[in-house]
Amino acid sequence: MTDTIGTAALVDWVTRYRDVVTEKKEWLTELDSAIGDADHGANMSRGMAAVVDKLSADAPGTVDDLLKGVGMTLVSSVGGASGPLYGTLFLRMGMTAGPVTELDAAGLAGALRAGLEGIVARGKAEAGDKTMFDAMAPAVDAMDAAIARGAGLADASRAAATAAALGRDATLPLVARKGRASYLGERSAGHLDPGAASVTLLFESLADTIAGSS
Repeated sequence: MTDTIGTAALVDWVTRYRDVVTEKKEWLTELDSAIGDADHGANMSRGMAAVVDKLSADAPGTVDDLLKGVGMTLVSSVGGASGPLYGTLFLRMGMTAGPVTELDAAGLAGALRAGLEGIVARGKAEAGDKTMFDAMAPAVDAMDAAIARGAGLADASRAAATAAALGRDATLPLVARKGRASYLGERSAGHLDPGAASVTLLFESLADTIAGSS
């Protein structure tokens, strides 16, 4: 067994993510109704459905084409801030991965790091702003740290998922400083950030996919 994730597993990842955001659509919308536009669940479910439909019709043979296709589909099909942000995540991942057919742990971590940097460049978010960054950054950092300790792809991705969940939960007491939630001021405290919640589902889906294919 090689410790890599190939294009077929990446398709499995986004398909699994489609399934989980559809399953959790009402929960994500409930989170967003408290501090946002009450459309995050519907937007993400619709966007990921479009992604899987596109991949089912024509799955690219290289990692870069696959991930960039995911990103472009999300940009064109997801409303609000989520489309550009998630689209940028996958577009940057694809650009960094390059025309390969599989990624090892370091390659996947590097692609995710580039995706995070793309989100920062587009959204200007920082730690503690109560955004998707608060789950994404700890996840990427945890993956890098696990790999540096010698962890393989499965353990590194699970560490990332665990860190994302902790980052999501840490948004509960925060006062939002970015996005629509920031308009609420102190009233935004006491609610989980929906973007951090959907990012956690993304990393949990990745870890589950890798565990299932190993």
